[in-house]
Amino acid sequence: MNGRITVVDRKAVRIHSYMAPDDRLHATTQLIETPDRLIAVDAQYALADADEVVAYATGLNKPLDRVILTHSHPDHIQGAGRFRAPVHALAVVREQIAAQGDGQDPSGTAIPVAHMIPSVVINPGTEVIDGIPFVFEAYSGGEAPDQLVIRLPEQHTLIAQDLVYHRAHLFLAQNDIAGWQRALETLSADPSYDLVLPGHGLPASREVFAEMARYLTDARELLGDDGEAYKKAIMERYPDWSCPSMIDIANLYLFGGQDG
Repeated sequence: MNGRITVVDRKAVRIHSYMAPDDRLHATTQLIETPDRLIAVDAQYALADADEVVAYATGLNKPLDRVILTHSHPDHIQGAGRFRAPVHALAVVREQIAAQGDGQDPSGTAIPVAHMIPSVVINPGTEVIDGIPFVFEAYSGGEAPDQLVIRLPEQHTLIAQDLVYHRAHLFLAQNDIAGWQRALETLSADPSYDLVLPGHGLPASREVFAEMARYLTDARELLGDDGEAYKKAIMERYPDWSCPSMIDIANLYLFGGQDG
């Protein structure tokens, strides 16, 4: 296996967190194993990584109930069709995926938008799935224009995905540091959530909120009008953090004249 699986037991739920290799930005898919089924959260960038997740899920010998896409960025949606399960997302995220059109695997293989676009709309609120309450919350601003966060209150688990990175450099292309900081303040306000599942990196404790806050404060200070200077400065402050290529990708949007 090229990716890395971390398993955490949480009462009636077992969480299997798949982290892609560094060159695929340590993107994560969460497999939430309830008593009788599996729920996947996010679907990977590379089709090969999505296939690894699906093969692992098959070995758990429970049906895959759905795949939930938390936001529209390609590194979390391109493998959705490989799961062969209904795809769920917020209505606004569905619209954003449709507007992006077809994708492309890192190998160059085209990925039709029909293989990614959700068929089921998630409304914010609580849904009980296989006896487990899932609380769906919509956030605007931060890493992406719109994102879904999932709380598992009985398991004290927060599925934050790309509103939280764990010791991986941040994708700041939307240039909304203030919005990201506000979202983190809201997410960290309830101390009962002691397991935080990030969109990039390994499962984390509540300490990840303070780490994220420091990084965003530093990014606000250092992010000027020179992408290479910013990359050098932020990496000097966080030399042990993974995925420096994430900075390069964001810099294309911030300084390379691309549309965000």
